[in-house]
Amino acid sequence: MGKVKKNKIVFFAPIIFLLIVFSFIFRNKKVFAGQIYDAKNSLQNTQKQIEITQKHLNNSQALLGKTVVQVASTKTVIQQAESDIAKKQNELDELNKRADMNKAILESCLQQAYYADANPLVKLAVTGTSFSNISQNFDQMLSVKDKINLILSDINQNTKDIENVKNDLSDKKLQHESLLAQQKKEQANIVSDINTTTATLAELQAKFNALQSELNSLLGTNYNAKDIKDAVSYASNKTNVPQGVLYGFLTQESNLGKNVGQCSYADVEKVSIPGYKKYGKKYQASIDRLYYREKLFNNILNDLGYKSKKVSCTIPFSSAGPNQGGAMGAAQMMSDTWLAYESQISANTGNGHPDPWNITDAVMAMAIKVAGAGGTSDSSSAIKKATTNYYGIFSQGYYNTVLYWSKNYKTLLN
Repeated sequence: MGKVKKNKIVFFAPIIFLLIVFSFIFRNKKVFAGQIYDAKNSLQNTQKQIEITQKHLNNSQALLGKTVVQVASTKTVIQQAESDIAKKQNELDELNKRADMNKAILESCLQQAYYADANPLVKLAVTGTSFSNISQNFDQMLSVKDKINLILSDINQNTKDIENVKNDLSDKKLQHESLLAQQKKEQANIVSDINTTTATLAELQAKFNALQSELNSLLGTNYNAKDIKDAVSYASNKTNVPQGVLYGFLTQESNLGKNVGQCSYADVEKVSIPGYKKYGKKYQASIDRLYYREKLFNNILNDLGYKSKKVSCTIPFSSAGPNQGGAMGAAQMMSDTWLAYESQISANTGNGHPDPWNITDAVMAMAIKVAGAGGTSDSSSAIKKATTNYYGIFSQGYYNTVLYWSKNYKTLLN
């Protein structure tokens, strides 16, 4: 009987073990499937939030554009009112001058009229002038008085009219100044809203990139190009940057990935630091930035398990001023720039730890940056804008290289 029990245990033991194993696998699969579902769900929700936030940002930017036009229009109205008020004031000044002149004439006429009225007989006896001539002169003087009075009356009326117009203009100016203050307040609120929304959008995009990277890791859908052509094709499809444009940038930056740096960071320091110090304290910020970038560079090496890597050398200082090397990989990005693009690189390649010296990650980083600068077209204007952004300043040689490759890359690669 004991032997039968033992045989049964021996017989059922493997079955029980398999059941436990299958149960464990099923449970793990269920957990794994749940993780994928949660990641996809979070990704979709974040995408919806991005779309809503982007729509709000677009509306705010459109509203800001209208407000800017309104502010400019109100300023023009105020300036025109000020100009009209000044003109009316000049007219008032001229009328006052005319009134003063006519008053002086009238005063002289009144004095003469008074003298004539008071001494007609004396004047007649002394001068021997006939009475009829004195009467005629007196009548003429009265006529001049009447005319001057009419002129003064007309001036007074014009003065009142101009004063009324001037007052109306002043009232309208005050109204528009009040309107302008309100418009500027609205404009400031819109700008504040745009800044907040832009920051929120950046946070959501970073979250989306992280979730995409997580989902790629769960699904095992990371991408590694077999060569430079494969990397360019993949990055172009992901970012809409034309392949020819990418080849142009890669040629200019690293000779299609063949020259990714020939100096250590210690070499960079030996040339850059003395060069900066030569120009005085105004370049202290550049020295601080170099040390900061070196620290980030070392962190990248540690994270990726590299003992050392070469970077771009510092170009010897010239009349153009100080500079620094330290650019990494085929994309020739500084360490701080690279880290700013890491989440986007990971979201597109599925590589959890983007590597500046990995051709897939490097070309993707370049494509993302070029696309962000408007380089999704091979037009000369788009290339000029993208090269200026990537290089930091406009360089005719850099621009010509990218433009030439964008038009002839198929021929150049064959």
